[in-house]
Amino acid sequence: MSSLRIAQLANFVGPTSGGMRTAIEHLGQGYVEAGAERIVITPGERDVAIDTEFGTVVRTKALKIAGGYRLITDPWKVIETLERFRPTSVEISDKSTLLPVARWARKNDIGSVLFSHERLDAMLSLYTARPRRLGGEGAQYRQGVIAGVGALYKILSRTYDAVVVTSRYAAAEFDEVTTPLVRIPLGVDLDTFHPSLAEPVDDGVLKLVHAGRLSREKSPHLAVATAAELHRRGVDLRMDVYGSGPHLDELVAIAGDAPVVFHGYVDGRRRLATHLAAADIALSVCPGETFGLAVLEALAAGTPVVTANTGGARELVDESCGRWASANPVALADAVLELAKLPGRRAAARRRAELYDWDSCIRHMLALHTRLGQGRLAA
Repeated sequence: MSSLRIAQLANFVGPTSGGMRTAIEHLGQGYVEAGAERIVITPGERDVAIDTEFGTVVRTKALKIAGGYRLITDPWKVIETLERFRPTSVEISDKSTLLPVARWARKNDIGSVLFSHERLDAMLSLYTARPRRLGGEGAQYRQGVIAGVGALYKILSRTYDAVVVTSRYAAAEFDEVTTPLVRIPLGVDLDTFHPSLAEPVDDGVLKLVHAGRLSREKSPHLAVATAAELHRRGVDLRMDVYGSGPHLDELVAIAGDAPVVFHGYVDGRRRLATHLAAADIALSVCPGETFGLAVLEALAAGTPVVTANTGGARELVDESCGRWASANPVALADAVLELAKLPGRRAAARRRAELYDWDSCIRHMLALHTRLGQGRLAA
């Protein structure tokens, strides 16, 4: 394994890309612990390179765009860094401006894998919300998004040696006949997120929790609207929302007089895990989520989850620890009330999370990198 030299590249990095950062960090640490050399390249405010115990971290000066994201627009700087590192394979979490890097890898007989962290059609629709606003014109817009994304994915599938997806929902965006798809679910930190950290107080109040960026593509509006619907029905509840983002004012308006408390950003995964464990039910209802690390973190903390009936998050829960419904507040409120009556749901949630460990994910990714880098490893 020591001859593996893995380069991880991420682009379009910003405040809503926590799941992607978590995955890259856990995978990178696993690669190094297995004996591989590793470099990770991401956009940043300025050019900087730092040697760490888990490989070299390179920040490439990148353009700041809407929503606090940064985007590398000069892939040639990335290629210069890679030429010095001489990887056996590259793992790219980007579907936009880093395509020339994948082409460079192919030209130089270096294995390349696209790590597909999001579905572009779902993300664009959720971010703009135009289909809901524009009626018939929204349907035309959706068709335009699908057509444009489809054309891009044909290019991607011809360029990369493999495409990693984390769920069946994520795989559905690709043509499985022509694309070299590999489905590898992510993992969850089962030590940090644990039911022993807290337990809901049995005082007759239904305690709900939502954790995530308060940005439209994460659907916090739907989670808060679900709590408001339950309040309208006379349910004695409290909902705690952890996270920051640009749509806080909208969410406060949606909550109205419902007992929804917005706590802002939580500093520290352990603190977040404690808050999750203290809830009766977690709401993670984004219908376009490709995987759902927030779902796994809640389950690992022993908290059952209500989610939408579409998206990758739906694949993480079963009837023992969760419920799912159409992405509207009325249906999701019904699901919450049904789940609240389910016996043994906390123990079942933890058992479900234990099916998704980082060691398994890392092992499968290392096998893929070994296969992709065989030509270089033999040279």
